Amino acid sequence: MSAFRLAALLAAFATTASVAYAQSAATYGRPAGPTRQVDTKVPQPGAQGKIFPLGSSWVAVSLNGKPFGGIERPSFKLDDQLRATGFSGCNTYSTTAYPLREQGLAVAPFALTKKTCDKATMATEQAFLMALRTSGKWDIQGRNLIIKSQNGELLFERSL
Repeated sequence: MSAFRLAALLAAFATTASVAYAQSAATYGRPAGPTRQVDTKVPQPGAQGKIFPLGSSWVAVSLNGKPFGGIERPSFKLDDQLRATGFSGCNTYSTTAYPLREQGLAVAPFALTKKTCDKATMATEQAFLMALRTSGKWDIQGRNLIIKSQNGELLFERSL
């Protein structure tokens, strides 16, 4: 294929793709092009629902009723860009977390530091991360955040 034909084919493809993107963006009520802003708002609940407290910090109290021990307890913070960060007992982590409708919570895979600690601390960290990763529902009760998952219930208290 000549260079001229290849350039014409690529130009036609780019035009078609850009028109298709503009049409799909218009269908979903979003502006097309690079000015489109990512919607990071937490879904607004109904009259009975709660809004996830973005920008607040939480320190883990217990997992399945078993208190976290040690000098530093695991932590969790979700900022207004939906970036979750914290300390997991031995390592620090970062992920994306999405508060969903009906007080749901979806947590993406973690990026972790690679520090090693004693066996008990690593087992506690693994249990904490697994419970957070498989989270399904959340609730706020007073100063406490409760995250319920397939692997148990994490109880956090608000920190400074």
